[in-house]
Amino acid sequence: MAVYVVNLVIDQGTDFTQTFNLESDASDSALDLTGYTGAAQLRKHASSKTKYDFTVTFTDTSAGIVKITMTDAVTAGIKAGRYIYDVLITDSGGLKTRIVEGSALVREGATRI
Repeated sequence: MAVYVVNLVIDQGTDFTQTFNLESDASDSALDLTGYTGAAQLRKHASSKTKYDFTVTFTDTSAGIVKITMTDAVTAGIKAGRYIYDVLITDSGGLKTRIVEGSALVREGATRI
């Protein structure tokens, strides 16, 4: 399975959502994610001990749709700057696969509520 590279922009103090539509390499059709679980993290660099977890949901498993989210409370605690992230999925047999990776720019905002 190919790893998709998608760069993100996350605004501090706001809710963040990104949806990915995954396709199978073998069939060029939607990747069936039935029975899969997922995890995703944001870090300053790969060896950083500080991490920020995304919530991973499969909004339509048969259509290969995966959504990652962070609440405004989580993004408010991330210092502005450049980070890396990835999304891993695990099938029912325990096989882990990285499906998406990239950089993330966390931007500071001016408005405080």
